[in-house]
Amino acid sequence: MWFLLLFGAHFQSVLAQRQENQVREQSIKYQRLMAYIDAFYVDSVDLQKLTEDAIVKALSDLDPHSVYITKEEVEEMNEPLEGGFFGIGIQFTILRDTLTVVSIVPGGPSEKVGLLPGDRIVSVDGEDIAGKKISNSDVRKRLKGEEGTIVNVGVLRGKEKMDFRIVRGRIPIYSVDAVYMLDTVTGYIKLSRFAATTIEEFEDAVRKLQAQGMKDLVLDLQTNGGGYMGAAIGISDHLLDGSKMIVYTDGLNSGRRAEYSTSAGLFQKGRVVILIDGNSASASEIVSGAVQDWDRGVIVGRRSFGKGLVQRQFPLTDGSMIRLTVAHYYTPSGRCIQKPYVAGEEDYEAELYNRYRSGEMVSADSIVVNDSLKYYTKVKHRPVYGGGGIIPDVFVPIDTTINYLYLNRLIAKNVIGDFIANYIDKNRDQLKKKYPDFNLYVKNFRITDEIIDAIVKEGEKAGIPKDEKALAPLLPTLKLQLKALIARDIWNMNEMYQIMNQENELLKKGLDILKDGTYEKIIQ
Repeated sequence: MWFLLLFGAHFQSVLAQRQENQVREQSIKYQRLMAYIDAFYVDSVDLQKLTEDAIVKALSDLDPHSVYITKEEVEEMNEPLEGGFFGIGIQFTILRDTLTVVSIVPGGPSEKVGLLPGDRIVSVDGEDIAGKKISNSDVRKRLKGEEGTIVNVGVLRGKEKMDFRIVRGRIPIYSVDAVYMLDTVTGYIKLSRFAATTIEEFEDAVRKLQAQGMKDLVLDLQTNGGGYMGAAIGISDHLLDGSKMIVYTDGLNSGRRAEYSTSAGLFQKGRVVILIDGNSASASEIVSGAVQDWDRGVIVGRRSFGKGLVQRQFPLTDGSMIRLTVAHYYTPSGRCIQKPYVAGEEDYEAELYNRYRSGEMVSADSIVVNDSLKYYTKVKHRPVYGGGGIIPDVFVPIDTTINYLYLNRLIAKNVIGDFIANYIDKNRDQLKKKYPDFNLYVKNFRITDEIIDAIVKEGEKAGIPKDEKALAPLLPTLKLQLKALIARDIWNMNEMYQIMNQENELLKKGLDILKDGTYEKIIQ
């Protein structure tokens, strides 16, 4: 026996040494290629670009989620996941070539010095920026910076010119977009990403709802593309009791590692409904998979994206990075929900569109499952499937009765965004005076036909012909969206979702199954 163990260890060592030699040989080969090009090629070349192109091509041959990230992209990419950046703390829009403040981040640097919504920033550090073709990225470059550094901004408030000296500080990026009670016992949390601050935000949200009488929870993960696995594990821990497996990962060079829940969760007993769609991915699928596999809650919506790969970031010498897939992750039942990618990146990206063509978006019967990837939930032994996303327990078809193309064109050309900015700019004080309370706004504010006509005319100016046939069935949705966007700029995202959710079909179905006995039929 000792001989077999010794031989096995020796064999592994030989394999590792052989692999290391191959890596060294290929590195030398590439270095020699670069040296030959630099010394003998007929024209001048950008060796940095050649290297970056080679890296991109090599990673593209692996899987769709192993990618190269330039030095310039690294900082911007990490901001949404790290939970914040350093700046002055405003939301802004560019209105008639002028940088206009839409809202102020509470407690941020701009609030401290007295900047107000509606202010026009006309200069930054002495440079006049008003009336110039300034872009959103130009604004961010000027206003973001290291913590404690100073930026001087010139502001036009009405006709009065004012100067502000603002010390940059940390500006939070929140994961929880909305928290409110749907009825006397059902709480709602909209989670937009899984970031460094997500667990803490979720805990605050749950405590707030519990203080208002929450017994059941609807967790909205629609369009949540994921983020940090640790955040997904933490959210799952709050929903699962005891010591239950949440997820496990396994890779050729990383080995198997499992994560388990603890007894410290904040919401281990009440009923749970999770809303997902085709853009719910990665960390969203970890939470959904754990809840589904332990029969802890009901998943409502449409099949999720299908990303079951784990990435790790590795720095390169010039400050750039690669994000490399190092393992697969598996739900507690043992399923990997990664959808196939062997046909190439173009086919992989088109898979969501192909769901429309196949009829899957309107009929659960059109979802193709693979019986060889059939698994069973841990408590009720219900069948679940791997190989392509989380299939919901309760399917909600997409509405195909309305053609949204006209509305999408208005949005894409920023007609609606510009209109809202102009409308708020002209009517902010009047709206706040007339609707000091959000509930009063919800009850009494109406989007008039004059507002719709104005938007249609702005669309025509932007090259979008008026389409009466398409507009008529769109009117309820368009009016609701406009009302919600105005509420966002007067109050916050939380109020916007309270209005938008009036047409959230997945949310309506989630509430229905909590009330009509369907929830209990599925998992109890």
